[in-house]
Amino acid sequence: MHIPATLLRGGTSKCWLFGQVHVPSDREALERLLVDAYGAADPVQLDGVGGATPTTSKAAVVSASARRDAHIDYLFAQVGIGTGTVEWGSNCGNCATAVALYAVAKGLVPITGDRTRVVMRNTNTGAVLEAEVDTAGGVVHEFGTQTVPGTRSGGVAVGLTFRDPAGRSTGALLPTGAAAEDLALGPASGAAGSVPDVPGAPAAPAAPAAPAAPAAPARTPRVSLLDAGAPVALVDAATVGRTGAETPAQVRADVPWLRAVRQAAARRMGLVRPGAEPGDAVPKVGLVGPPVPYTSTLGEPIAAEDYDVSVRMLTMNAPHPAIGLTSAVAVAVAGLVEGSVIATALSSAADGSASAAADGSGRHDSLRIGTPAGVVRVDHPDLTPDGLGRVTVQRAARILCDAAISVPGPYRTAA
Repeated sequence: MHIPATLLRGGTSKCWLFGQVHVPSDREALERLLVDAYGAADPVQLDGVGGATPTTSKAAVVSASARRDAHIDYLFAQVGIGTGTVEWGSNCGNCATAVALYAVAKGLVPITGDRTRVVMRNTNTGAVLEAEVDTAGGVVHEFGTQTVPGTRSGGVAVGLTFRDPAGRSTGALLPTGAAAEDLALGPASGAAGSVPDVPGAPAAPAAPAAPAAPAAPARTPRVSLLDAGAPVALVDAATVGRTGAETPAQVRADVPWLRAVRQAAARRMGLVRPGAEPGDAVPKVGLVGPPVPYTSTLGEPIAAEDYDVSVRMLTMNAPHPAIGLTSAVAVAVAGLVEGSVIATALSSAADGSASAAADGSGRHDSLRIGTPAGVVRVDHPDLTPDGLGRVTVQRAARILCDAAISVPGPYRTAA
């Protein structure tokens, strides 16, 4: 059978979007369809439409919302690579960017002049997001000039805002009640420099050897466990002999113990049912530190004064090429939480270059995050330390193709 779908780039991700009427409403049947469509049992997804990396093996199911406070509902799926499974426990801001453009292009939301507002509800987490899509001239554009760190390709400008992002998955901004804590890891945290075959990690191509990683870190890294945008576990890089400005190759060498951090954090945050094993999607996990000079993956020199905090995140079990938007939201919120590892990194920055309010109050209205791909700016003029308010990131999206994906089926669709 053939399933209509649309492939979009949203920010630094690619995402296949499906209309709800064309796919099963039953979650298990939908998972089987996605596994077949993506070739998700294959570690290179050769026999499917997946891109074989965590940022290109994503999907969302889109429908008009029955709620009065939203235009669109979307269910996000992180399709496994070589696992034959799908992770349903998280949201994706880059794919939400794509959903906004898709909703306007497909007529789910009417165009309202040069800017079209799209309010979306992520059904995985209940998060409500608001997008402003560039529809200059009252039309949907196929191409645009808006760029984001991680690609030089332009797209249609989309401003994406997260509303009141705290506690959407766990019910609290700080699920353990602590702004920062020492996190005890399990007995098999993995040694730096040795990367086992782990789900969600793309096969490593033949390449020159990566720089040697430092010795395996301490068993009790200092972390902040937050739920804002998405559940995250942010590791104070200095407590484990890192900087937070590592190269993707260096982060890849640290995947085993960062995965152990995720597993321990998932249990601490109440994200794992009793007797179940943690998944590989949440919490998001990464290293943070004060700004230092580095060179982006596009070869651009980044000075320490160009940004406020260094962040290196994983996506599933691979280094994120930039930063997921939900993680960026969490970092921004954490920067306002006294005692968090982000607040510590900001306070230790030698030049105190964070973007402060013009009134000199020290209130930060935006945060510049140094990522492997470059600097991502997050604006949050009314955000409170409790995670209430609006957090906005400027992104870009583009429709790449409309297609009919061949799957073995049959699947009972919602139509």
